[in-house]
Amino acid sequence: MKVWIVWLPNVGKSSLFNVLTKSYSADAQNFPFCTIEPNSGIVNVNDSRLIELQKAVNWSKIIPATVEFVDIAGIVEWASKWEWLGNKFLANIREADAILQVVRIFEDTNVHHVSWSVNPKRDIEIINAELILADLETLWKRMWDNEKKVRSWDKEAKAKQEIFEILKPHLEGGNLAITLELDAEQKLLIKDLFLLTNKPFIYACNTSEIDVWISEDKLRDITWITDKKIPVLPISVKMELDMMDFSEEDRKDYLAEYWITDNPTDKLIKTCFDSLWLQYYFTAWEIEVRAWTIKSGWKAPQAAGVIHTDFEKKFIKADTVNWKDLVDNGGWAKARENWKVRMEWKEYIVQDWDVMLFKFWG
Repeated sequence: MKVWIVWLPNVGKSSLFNVLTKSYSADAQNFPFCTIEPNSGIVNVNDSRLIELQKAVNWSKIIPATVEFVDIAGIVEWASKWEWLGNKFLANIREADAILQVVRIFEDTNVHHVSWSVNPKRDIEIINAELILADLETLWKRMWDNEKKVRSWDKEAKAKQEIFEILKPHLEGGNLAITLELDAEQKLLIKDLFLLTNKPFIYACNTSEIDVWISEDKLRDITWITDKKIPVLPISVKMELDMMDFSEEDRKDYLAEYWITDNPTDKLIKTCFDSLWLQYYFTAWEIEVRAWTIKSGWKAPQAAGVIHTDFEKKFIKADTVNWKDLVDNGGWAKARENWKVRMEWKEYIVQDWDVMLFKFWG
């Protein structure tokens, strides 16, 4: 699953990519269109529960869940109409599973802004307009083709056209497709449109060091993001770059000077992971403690299948324990002794806090 980092040129997009991937692989010089070809990197989803589980099962190796981030060139106004880079960038975004938009909040005369001033609301409207215009073009073409099927009394085409007629004014009003209230069946009818704005959105507001503690509600006021379903998080890319080579202890001390207790990059990564409708469960033994990525709502046999396909086919049951119970009891033996381990069967829906041991036919 891929999260694509998009925004205007020169807002800290590539620098944020370097921070998230803990590398210097993306060129982040101070001029527009420094990035042309996409950069990609796999990022760990750090979870403190893995460390607690590691201690409970004799300090085994930790393997966290991961998510892929992709940094592409900045989008500019009228990108949806350009025949050169604009179309290429928008085509790239179609491959995204989620979109992380970097919004520049900080003021710095040494860092050029393509619109010559810092205005988060304006910048958001520019980017959203380009994505929406591209989606409207897709929708218009599909409505034209679908209308012919409607005239031939095609039931599915008629159902689609009804949704298209609702979606069109929603987009024309400057709204992202994902913010339109649709039920599961209606969402399925527009899935094959592959709309740019029908993907999960996350806004990372690139602030100065002194503003990094700013609240989500305040950020919404500044950036004019009103839909509560879209996460809005502050992060100071400059501060994060300064800490790139810090030890974990030095990093905690540095953040504490700004009254920050949670790791901003870890929080942003986990928010992006969650936006993909993903979750994970744990396995914990002496060899390794591991987070296994699954889709939210998966049942136990499907979850077992991510370890090995045979596990799903030959699934019998899963010994399951809450991660906290396993930690508090110092491992599996005591957890069993204290009746904290339960048996779950094929219909069990896996939860975020589960540590699981699968039993299957040999």
